[in-house]
This record gives sequence, C-alpha cells and structure tokens, in this order.
Amino acid sequence: MSRIVFAGTPETAVPSLRALVDAGHEIAAVLTRPDAPVGRKRVLTPSPVAAVAGELGLEVIKASRIDDATHERLAGLHAELGAVVAYGGLLPRRTLDATEHGWVNLHFSLLPRWRGAAPVQRSLMAGDTTTGASVFLLEEGLDTGPLLATSTEEVRAEDTAGILLERMAVSGAQLLAGAVSGFLAGDITPVPQSGEATTAPKLTRADGRIDFTLDAAAVRAHIAGVTPEPGAFTGPEGAPVKLGAVAEVPEVTELAPGEVRVLPGKHPRVLVGTGSHAVELGRVQPASKREMAAGDWARGLSDEDVRWA
Repeated sequence: MSRIVFAGTPETAVPSLRALVDAGHEIAAVLTRPDAPVGRKRVLTPSPVAAVAGELGLEVIKASRIDDATHERLAGLHAELGAVVAYGGLLPRRTLDATEHGWVNLHFSLLPRWRGAAPVQRSLMAGDTTTGASVFLLEEGLDTGPLLATSTEEVRAEDTAGILLERMAVSGAQLLAGAVSGFLAGDITPVPQSGEATTAPKLTRADGRIDFTLDAAAVRAHIAGVTPEPGAFTGPEGAPVKLGAVAEVPEVTELAPGEVRVLPGKHPRVLVGTGSHAVELGRVQPASKREMAAGDWARGLSDEDVRWA
C-alpha cells in the first residue's frame, strides 16, 4: 500500500479521490481550498473534495496557498507521492520535493495541447473533435512535466464543457489511479511531452459574449465551451440575453450576422444569422427573467425587435 497526499477542490476531483482509495492507496491527507460562500445566503460550505474526505474519515488540510505552515504539515506526512486534480493553487518547488517521488497531476487535455486552467472549455471553443486526459509529473512550469499516461475522449454533438468534464472526471480518475500504481511500482517511465503546445487561460465573463460574425459551427462550439461557466450571452451590456445550446440551420443563409428571425407557429422558432448560415436558439434567459424556451421568449417579437450585430 502506497502513502499518498491528495490535492483537489471541485466536484470533478471527487472521482479521482475515490479511485485512489478504491485502488488500495493510503491517503495520508487531503489538501483542498478553504470553505467558500455558496447560494444566495452565501453560506460557508466545504469544497466537494473536503466533504467526501470527511465522509471517508480522512485528514483535511484547507489552504488557499502553500504558506510555511501548510508546507510543514504536508512535509510532515512523509508521503511517497502527491496527486493533484484541480486543486486551484500552485505548489512551490519545496513542496513538490517534500514527497519521495514528487507529485503527479491529472489534466483534462492531451498535453502539450491546452496547458492551463480551462483546457476542456478552450478545446470545445476551438472546435476540437477529440480531446483527452493526461497524467504527468509536476514541475514548476505550467503543465510541462513528463507524461505517465494519456487517454483520448471523443467530443459528442451534445457536449458542453460541463457535460464533457463530468464524463472525463470519471474516466480520468481511472487513468490517474492506474498511472499512480504503475509509476510507484516502477512499471511506468515518464516520457517528455512532444508536439505543439497551446495554452488554455482561465475564462472571464467577457469570454461568454458570442460573436455572430463567426460561422455557425464556431458559434455553436463557442457556446458549448462556455456552458455552464461563465455562460454564453449576447445583446447590450445593460440587458444581456443568456444563451443555451444552439443548432445549425444550414438551409437558411440570407440572415445577416446577428439578425434575428422569429418563425411563427404553435411553437415559434428563433433563428439568428451568423457568418455562414443561421443557428436556432434552444433556451434563453433575458435579463432579470427566468430561463425559458426561445420560442416562448419570442412570442410577440417582430423581426425588427432584436438585432445582435
């Protein structure tokens, strides 16, 4: 049995923690971010990883950064290896060196493609049809360490960043558990990354604005990549309209980019022009209103009421 310290925070890291426990590894402690305010009442709530660690009876270390005290606690665990899945903070060199065999990281891309904080989102926004996960040895560079294992994942038509990440969190957990066991057993030799590197910086709200001058495929991919966070939107800053998934309508090519057309009927359809052909809106959320079907929102609108240039 190997002694491991695990670092992770969001729900996507939970399957990896469970997989390492199920594989028979001893979890010396779990490092996670401090409790954060949740909901309208802003109630301080443990991270998903902290909650599961508590259920499993594991020691939990909560820290937003690795200060001297946190480093000493981690070093004092005398772990053979550290495993990181979306912890949300940097591990300094001295902490990386505090375990016998260093630290490994599960990253949701095929490295060196999409190094950074938002690999799944950026992959979808770029229109990638195949992505994957990588387990690598951490070093001080941004996701630059040598690889222990990789797996591929096909992007499905219905995938958003949320859906794809949820699926990859489960498959990635098994990849991580196998890589950890193989590496500690001496059966896996780290291999340097090769190929063209791209970066995946953290998304901001501005990344959610949709540019309808792009072609329809790019608009659809962009919306998928920013769903659920930070969320796709259009319209004026003072009254933005949040957008759900859209479908391409190749036969409608006469609409100008951002031009909205409502096709009347029992279930009105809402089309928006792009740089190529139209897309059909699915669900929308106008400013200060609930989410609704685009057809319900469009009732009573004329063709001239809305223009998203």
